[in-house]
Amino acid sequence: MLSIFIQDGSETAENLEPLVQEKTLSIMELLMDGGMAGQIIIGVLFVLLFTAVYLYFERLFAIKAATDYDVNFMDEIRNNVSSGNLEAAKVLCAKKNTPVSRLTEKGISRIGSPLEDINTAIENAGKLEVYKLEKNVSILATIAGAAPMIGFLGTVIGMVLAFHTLATSSGQAEMGTLAEGIYTAMTTTVAGLIVGIIAYIGYNHIVVKTDKVVHQMEATAVDFLDLLNEPAS
Repeated sequence: MLSIFIQDGSETAENLEPLVQEKTLSIMELLMDGGMAGQIIIGVLFVLLFTAVYLYFERLFAIKAATDYDVNFMDEIRNNVSSGNLEAAKVLCAKKNTPVSRLTEKGISRIGSPLEDINTAIENAGKLEVYKLEKNVSILATIAGAAPMIGFLGTVIGMVLAFHTLATSSGQAEMGTLAEGIYTAMTTTVAGLIVGIIAYIGYNHIVVKTDKVVHQMEATAVDFLDLLNEPAS
């Protein structure tokens, strides 16, 4: 009888084992099961992500076009200015159509004025070119800072709703339901951090690229002013 009892117990354990199933959760279910508040915040974060990616590539292509610099550009400008052919120098600048060439063209158009006036005109033109390069870059920085906070806001709202459910049920709420609400609410923080990290990396990359163009413009301005000083020396 003892052997029969042990055998029946083992059969019972074997029968119960298949009943234990691992619960899986897809990313879409995780995003969509957060309630109306969570879905709204996830939607806002998706809009911010799309905006950040669009601005990053739009600025990247614009800066790439601005860095199309010919190493022989200043030599050709020097030859034309030295020979007095200012119109040819202006045509060359218009043909290149880059921040460096527009800066040089502004200086060429002021030839004949005092050197200080030429320097001021170049500086003003340089500020305008930098403004064009940095267009909408501040939005990337804003998204990088705001996205994690928006995600955290969603988590706080989710936690408030979860504990509200616990409070209204007089402490009788199922732990499974409570835990599900909490980890679903945490997804907004994860999404916010992901968007913030992407925007932050994109912003810093654009800043580095912009600084390279600015340094290039500064070097060109110095070369042009040295060129104007050559005949007097």
